[in-house]
Amino acid sequence: MESLSLYIESLIFASDRAISIKTLKLTLNTHFENNFKEEEIVEAIEELKVKYSDPQHSFEVLEIADGFQFMTKGAYYPLLSQHLRIESKRKLSKSALETLAIISYKQPVAKSSIEGIRGVNCDYSIQKLLEKELIVIAGRDEGPGRPLLYGTTEKFLNHFGLKNLTELPKLKEFEIEENTVGLKEEE
Repeated sequence: MESLSLYIESLIFASDRAISIKTLKLTLNTHFENNFKEEEIVEAIEELKVKYSDPQHSFEVLEIADGFQFMTKGAYYPLLSQHLRIESKRKLSKSALETLAIISYKQPVAKSSIEGIRGVNCDYSIQKLLEKELIVIAGRDEGPGRPLLYGTTEKFLNHFGLKNLTELPKLKEFEIEENTVGLKEEE
């Protein structure tokens, strides 16, 4: 099918989140009563990537959150950043960001574990993260009282521009040497 890339383009465009190859294949096969191979779909996506790499387009097709989505090119980030600052009146607080970081690295994790790490109550932060759909209740722990477990969502991946959780910075990248005061002496 010569216009396969156009059908895929329409599906990616219409989707409010990254759309996986599996979903593309299921949708196309159901609609056309055909059996498209994954290789055909990947090839069509590559055609779209080439098409939108042209400087005349302000956006491109990127693989993100185990799927594909139209994203604005980097040259337009400052403009979009300004727009989002104007539009976004409610940003995540420092405590919400700290809570989100703990959940992203420790998931699935119970509220008591988060509070143990942060040393303060996290009810408000967790509620705000749930409202913003950055985290989700991922089940219940087997321990006493069967507390809720929290994990990140696909919206979290999209928000931070991650393909999957393995793209999170490694914790060792943030380690600070213990028992240091001031600057290191040059040797």
